[in-house]
Amino acid sequence: MIRSVVRGFGTALPKRVVTNAELEKTVDTSDEWIVQRTGIRQRYIAGEGETTASLGEAAGRAALEKAGLTAADIDVIIVATSTPDNTFPATAVNIQNRLGMHHGFAFDVQAVCSGFVYAVTTADAYIRGGLAKRVLVIGAETFSRILDWTDRTTCVLFGDGAGAIVLEAQEGAGTTADRGVLTAQLRSDGAHREKLYVDGGPSTTGTVGHLRMEGREVFKHAVGMITDVIVSAFDATGFTADDVDWLVPHQANKRIIDGSARKLGIPEEKVVITVDLHGNTSAASIPLALAAAAEDGRIKQGDLVLLEAMGGGFTWGAVLLRW
Repeated sequence: MIRSVVRGFGTALPKRVVTNAELEKTVDTSDEWIVQRTGIRQRYIAGEGETTASLGEAAGRAALEKAGLTAADIDVIIVATSTPDNTFPATAVNIQNRLGMHHGFAFDVQAVCSGFVYAVTTADAYIRGGLAKRVLVIGAETFSRILDWTDRTTCVLFGDGAGAIVLEAQEGAGTTADRGVLTAQLRSDGAHREKLYVDGGPSTTGTVGHLRMEGREVFKHAVGMITDVIVSAFDATGFTADDVDWLVPHQANKRIIDGSARKLGIPEEKVVITVDLHGNTSAASIPLALAAAAEDGRIKQGDLVLLEAMGGGFTWGAVLLRW
């Protein structure tokens, strides 16, 4: 069986760090309030010249370098983003050109905070279907550009950044001992659109719009939806929570992460947390957290790694892979 194996990883963050203390000067909030409710202590905010494409390019180059590859070795680029540089063309095509890649194809995936999980699942389908040997999967966002900085309930939550992995086709035995993606579970339900959305767009207002969120409603649904797809991933593979070496969740809110881990019976020491450093970077959050844990040696070859996310729409999903 062909498996999609992680060959390399990389990240990129804007130069500017914005702490909770700095936000206190412009927004009616406090460090204590933000940390208590979200676990966030700082976030990175893109400055002039820093865009989703520039951050995605830098993360992609880092992932290629880690893998010992160049853009010439890549067949497909998939970028998960809700904050593209342009309405069109796709940010992935922009990054393809920036990398000097003039073969293959590139496209964006839009599933908000679940975007990276959707993109990995899509890349895995191309690889297992024999349509690609190597796929560069990037999650990149500049959410600061769609925030209403007068809305203290949302502007303190989000940050900018990018993370990337290279997935490569490798022969596996067809068992759960194989390295690579073992299962992927995706869901969506558009009935929840009004709970987390952007109030603008080319076809409606002709503007970019701002992010709007019903925080309590999102929190209410999050834990149940996340555990739903994870249980499905366990059912598909025969694994249980005890088998998981690392849970790498979407970094939206530490209370949601803690609640999901408790419900699943995954101990805190097996959960990768970076929300305190990055805030919610939407589709970039999982690859940023994944890279942090792999870079410092926590995630090792052969480890069973569980990725999960939930985003606006609602969309949600999980990927179980062996590193």
